[in-house]
Amino acid sequence: MTTGPGDATHLTRRHLLNGCDRIVCVGGDGTLNEVINGFMDESGPIRPGALLGFIPNGTGCDFCRTVCKDTGLEKSLDMIHTGHNRTIDVGRLHYRDHQGQTRKRYFHNITSFGLGGEVVDRVNHTSKAFGPFFSFIWATLVSIFIYGKKHVRFRVDDGIEQEVTILNIAVANGQYHGGGMQVAPDACTDDGIFHITVIGNLSLPEIFWHLPKLYNGKIKRIKKVFTLTGRKMVAASEQNRPARC
Repeated sequence: MTTGPGDATHLTRRHLLNGCDRIVCVGGDGTLNEVINGFMDESGPIRPGALLGFIPNGTGCDFCRTVCKDTGLEKSLDMIHTGHNRTIDVGRLHYRDHQGQTRKRYFHNITSFGLGGEVVDRVNHTSKAFGPFFSFIWATLVSIFIYGKKHVRFRVDDGIEQEVTILNIAVANGQYHGGGMQVAPDACTDDGIFHITVIGNLSLPEIFWHLPKLYNGKIKRIKKVFTLTGRKMVAASEQNRPARC
């Protein structure tokens, strides 16, 4: 059992280094992300060939919405027992923490910066008694009212550097985050590329008008939203911007 942030990473790494060849994670996307980081070090997988099983039991469990529609306990146990394996891509994020130190983290689903970081921080510091949808939608609505839009410069692969004012940018391996928001409807976990969604400078009325499109896969129909694909993204801003992974 984990008792705090980072425990799942340390436990996973310790058992893999001791020869374990199968780790089963029971939890949500946050716990799964920690376990995946336990599989990796500076150069890549610390034990190539080791398998990761997942039993969804958390607030969001958004990753499973992309890779497996049936996330029940029996189905998950059956897939693990029968050895139904699937290879996925993993993203690698380099960033500066609040102390200005350069850090590295791997992500399996979506990493985002802007409003997304505010939302997740709010969810993690409030009750989740009403379930994932209401936890995330409440945190999203509150964050919209207090969040200031950010000015960001970014470049995808060898493309031209762009400077935009954003609510959020999602660099996606999976399609969903935030308790069911389909922010990258075309994303695929094994196609070798990121699907990047830039949510631009929407006014408050525009945000509320288009909010349903975050959940029904129609986000690309919003005029101030555009998408890109690539294998690498570099972004910078003079303003602090919380990130989520």
